Amino acid sequence: MNNLNSASAVTSERHEKHSGGRRRGRGMRLLWQLLVVLAAVVLARLISAAVGGNPWLTFGIGLATGVLAIAVYAWVVRRTEHRAPAEVSLKSAAPSVAWSTGAGIALFGAVIGLIALGGFYAINGLGSPANALGLLGFMAGAAVSEELIFRGILFRIVEEWTGTWIALVLVGLLFGLVHLLNANATLVGALAIAIEAGGMLTAAYIATRKLWVPIGLHFGWNLAASAIFSTELSGSGAPTGLLDATTAGPALLTGGDFGPEASVYAVALGMLATAGFMWMAYRRGYVVPVRRSDRAHMIETRPW
Repeated sequence: MNNLNSASAVTSERHEKHSGGRRRGRGMRLLWQLLVVLAAVVLARLISAAVGGNPWLTFGIGLATGVLAIAVYAWVVRRTEHRAPAEVSLKSAAPSVAWSTGAGIALFGAVIGLIALGGFYAINGLGSPANALGLLGFMAGAAVSEELIFRGILFRIVEEWTGTWIALVLVGLLFGLVHLLNANATLVGALAIAIEAGGMLTAAYIATRKLWVPIGLHFGWNLAASAIFSTELSGSGAPTGLLDATTAGPALLTGGDFGPEASVYAVALGMLATAGFMWMAYRRGYVVPVRRSDRAHMIETRPW
């Protein structure tokens, strides 16, 4: 009995030590994780830029960027948090990414369908399948990288400080404002991204406590916008994908220079998806409360 009690005490002491370390070191964890993942992503982007416009190389480097970013994220989380990164566990990863990618394509397809019904989107013919392939790889790398940074690092750690709802608003707003760096960005477009994508993608993570669903949604949405429908993507330019198409009409309905993501249709569908995921998160008990004592207990026990 004494040996068992001693072992239990040691285990409890170690748990408290690691738990206390996580509480005290959130700022440093956030900093180190951001620096390490960003370094890997920037390196991959530089290599991608160096290959020029070769779609096959762009495709391969994009996929490699996603794999590298996940591996680096898993490594730095283990090093800084002393735990296995369950949010990128490979268990059920493939089906989660598959259905959520389809959902992302369907959501953006619905936006284009609504714009087309008003006569503001027209298909002129076939675009460039080879360029679409390159976009597929590039968007895969971008979706993985951005989800690791914004949901895997920023949201997850800020949530430990503030609870779910405040973190969702803060990180969603930051996600939208970052898009102001794009060439054709507008404040309206950035706010639309914050509401529709910042809300939907973060809510998808909250509802599942895995990064695979937001990665798939993000990838499917961007893939549809660029590689399939060839629209302006977040104010960063209109690439030529599978379709040669034209979007023209009122900015409220088409998104104007920023692209369809700034349209009222995209915002409305994004808000509906956010509400659905948050309803699921509440049903599963995955929403971290604001009250400090309740929040600390939930973060330590990790019911997901």
